[in-house]
Amino acid sequence: MLVLGIESSCDETGVAMVQAEEQALPTLLAHALYSQIEMHQAFGGVVPELASRDHIRRVLPLTQEVLDASGKSLADVDVVAYTRGPGLAGALLVGAGVACALGAALGKPVLGVHHLEGHLLSPFLSADPPEFPFVALLVSGGHTQLMRVEGVGRYELLGESIDDAAGEAFDKSAKLMGLGYPGGPALSRLAEQGRADAYKLPRPLLNSGNLDFSFAGLKTAVLVQSQRMVAAQATDGALGLFESLPLQQRADLAASTQAAIVEVLLKKSMNALKQTGLQRLVVAGGVGANRELRAQLNAACAKRNVRVHYPELHLCTDNGAMIAMAGAMRLQNGLQQASTTYAFDVKPRLAVGQLVAR
Repeated sequence: MLVLGIESSCDETGVAMVQAEEQALPTLLAHALYSQIEMHQAFGGVVPELASRDHIRRVLPLTQEVLDASGKSLADVDVVAYTRGPGLAGALLVGAGVACALGAALGKPVLGVHHLEGHLLSPFLSADPPEFPFVALLVSGGHTQLMRVEGVGRYELLGESIDDAAGEAFDKSAKLMGLGYPGGPALSRLAEQGRADAYKLPRPLLNSGNLDFSFAGLKTAVLVQSQRMVAAQATDGALGLFESLPLQQRADLAASTQAAIVEVLLKKSMNALKQTGLQRLVVAGGVGANRELRAQLNAACAKRNVRVHYPELHLCTDNGAMIAMAGAMRLQNGLQQASTTYAFDVKPRLAVGQLVAR
């Protein structure tokens, strides 16, 4: 079974081909990805209309690139999978529309995939794939969740963000520091030059006794601290900008912010492992590429004899490979049937609860 996957939920256009045989783990044959980062940088964030239009331009050339790299043709494709949600409505419509048009033209079935399940299962694309069961830390954009994962489609939500997620905390804090877009990676790079203990920032819900997350208060604390730093440097009563502060001060705040986020993610993950009694941790989503988070999780898991798994770095952000993989694994396990009904809808606010319930 060959599954062609299309991802277009936000600012990356991804297409991939996976091959699945009976119950063996699907293998990635080829994938192609185009990032819109450079286009959106001029606006300081994603512009939904521009994102949608760019997906239209990129998706078919990327599909051809994947076909060429895999040595397959459209006629060889058995199922076309696409991201149904969550994401930007217009962007999702592009991927869904192209997938269903391809399916109709080829007479092949199509399958809508939950974007977060794609991230959740993306570590199975790595050279060191996990085994069920495991605890999953899902840190993707506006979503931060801890789950107990018994198998494909068998998910128990242990805790989630009740306001800002970890990715939002990185991005919004970076914006307050004038670091531009994409903020999270820029903040992490700046943090490498700073001291993590330079500023005392809150660790929301760190000792709450549950596995939920809250990062809105941290974002506010970063705002207040940055304002104090700017005010302290003011001359003649005129306030300057955060970007005008000495590099070391800016790096120290970035490092302190990152340390607060990482400490919460680390402790909650360790508590989830203790609560479930499991000895395997999977980390997925864009924040999973953060070097400091990986270093601390690796050290903590090594002390507890826990195996920890990540997607390959280039597959941490949104990509078509994770959509093709999730679609193939759901089909293998009989959890969904691909459809030849080519009328489609998208779910911009498809909640993680709907993933758990499926």
